[in-house]
Amino acid sequence: MIQYYDAPDIKKKIEIIVDVLKFDHVNLENIRYIRSRGSKAKRTIARVHGLGRIWQQSLDMEPTYVIEVIHEIFDFYPPEAQDRTLIHEIMHIPHTAKGGFRHHKNYVTSANVDTWHKRYKQRYKELGLDKL
Repeated sequence: MIQYYDAPDIKKKIEIIVDVLKFDHVNLENIRYIRSRGSKAKRTIARVHGLGRIWQQSLDMEPTYVIEVIHEIFDFYPPEAQDRTLIHEIMHIPHTAKGGFRHHKNYVTSANVDTWHKRYKQRYKELGLDKL
């Protein structure tokens, strides 16, 4: 059985990534952060869930996303791989940020994740965050 827990450490990492990469379209107030345990997933490291428009409207909510990390895989990855994974998940949130997703085809690709991860490392260092 899968169990879900708040993930304040993931929230902190996402906040830093969004700030450093200036992903201004990402409204951090509308993202929740979850760590799951007990998943049988073999390849899934993390995933992003969106609250569809019908739910948003019927519950009178803003567009909301949940970023879930799979404990059995994510927590055993080195920090750099975790950062790449979180960048990948953030990239699924479109610039409209209305509950939909950007798909892998044409945007959330390995090449684009690599580009953003390189920028992240460079800007992180330029800001002196690596010395904290």
